[in-house]
Amino acid sequence: MDSLLEQLRAGLPAEALITDADITASYAHDMASFCDAGAPAVVVLPRTVEEVQHVMRTATALRVPVVPQGARTGLSGGANATDGCIVLSLVKMDRILEISPVDRIAVVEPGVVNATLSRAVGEHGLYYPPDPSSWEMCTIGGNIGTAAGGLCCVKYGVTAEYVLGLEVVLADGRLLSTGRRTAKGVAGYDLTRLFVGSEGSLGIVVQAVLALRPQPPQQLVLAAEFPSASAACDAVCGIMEQGHTPSLLELMDRTTVRAVNAMAAMGLPESTEALLLCAFDTPDPAADLAAVGELCVAMGATEVVPADDVAESELLLQARRLSLPAMERVKSATMIDDVCVPRSKLGAMLEGTAAIAEKFDLTIGVCAHAGDGNTHPVVCFDHTDADESRRARASFDAIMALGLELGGTITGEHGVGVLKKEWLDRELGPVGLELQRAIKAAFDPLGLLNPGKLF
Repeated sequence: MDSLLEQLRAGLPAEALITDADITASYAHDMASFCDAGAPAVVVLPRTVEEVQHVMRTATALRVPVVPQGARTGLSGGANATDGCIVLSLVKMDRILEISPVDRIAVVEPGVVNATLSRAVGEHGLYYPPDPSSWEMCTIGGNIGTAAGGLCCVKYGVTAEYVLGLEVVLADGRLLSTGRRTAKGVAGYDLTRLFVGSEGSLGIVVQAVLALRPQPPQQLVLAAEFPSASAACDAVCGIMEQGHTPSLLELMDRTTVRAVNAMAAMGLPESTEALLLCAFDTPDPAADLAAVGELCVAMGATEVVPADDVAESELLLQARRLSLPAMERVKSATMIDDVCVPRSKLGAMLEGTAAIAEKFDLTIGVCAHAGDGNTHPVVCFDHTDADESRRARASFDAIMALGLELGGTITGEHGVGVLKKEWLDRELGPVGLELQRAIKAAFDPLGLLNPGKLF
């Protein structure tokens, strides 16, 4: 420990090092439940690329593991510390270095908060689409690490589609540049995409070139009530099959609606079994909403209410963003799943999840990026009750198994982290897992970067 601190201090300002045990303990884990976390030896908060390089050279020389972190809003334990590690928190590297309206790019450091970037580019008439529910807190570096999605991904896609290039500090301290600033580029293997979603296991992202779009018109939202989750999912399939391009297509089941009302008194209809939110940011969103409203009624919606203006639309979106925090208040602990299935299997996924909740006698609420088939079943339980905790874990696993049976994936946007590592080989298979481990070994032969995650 003394040698580690001495060598770190040689290349870092004093304020960049935190050794107080009470403070370092607060950096030990992200927002996921049921995930082990160790005690870090030290927390480092660098402000420059050179400081990150110094940390990695020191870690390599002394064989000390390094756990990179952003805002710790993750839900899979991917940012959890291991015993004796260096926690490398990148939140102080929070500068927007460039916004280019001509090239439609932004160049940012990893600690930039998603909402901060969105507002900054908006001043130039531009738009950065990825918008995770935690967008007011989560960082771009964390978004890149988990390949985050968001509410708008049904039309605009996820983080991976907006990362053009990266500056990455490798495990041995070397600086790697990947990708480009240009609209096109196919020189060599796509190492940029390799780092997106790698959960800090291959290198430390210290700068990113992000693609931007022109700012779209303000969106309007429609809310449709359905007598069953399967009817709402049929409406989702109908909307997509008929060629509509909503900017948002989200679903909240009855349990989630009631939880949001209990938390924030939003006045959502508690009699509904499923509430579908559909938005358009087209030149004539009212006409698009009217067409979708007719489709929803034909699919069995009991009531369809289009928002009159942007303010009412934002209120509905706020209700959706509160879904996960509201479910966390139902019981003392939650396990938040992240299973994505083909849209055509969305109804089967929700029906199967309801059956799992009944089987294990648990409260499980589901909110979903319905347009992508990405469901977030939230298992609520009392963590002081050993039997209920066991049933919660079993139900969580059953939900992931169901997703794979339906041709889906164990994680659409939260990452594998600690929570789902035992499921990764089931999805990838032995050949896929072997190749992924070989890639990890090529970038991090000593296994120092975020050990114990993914594999």
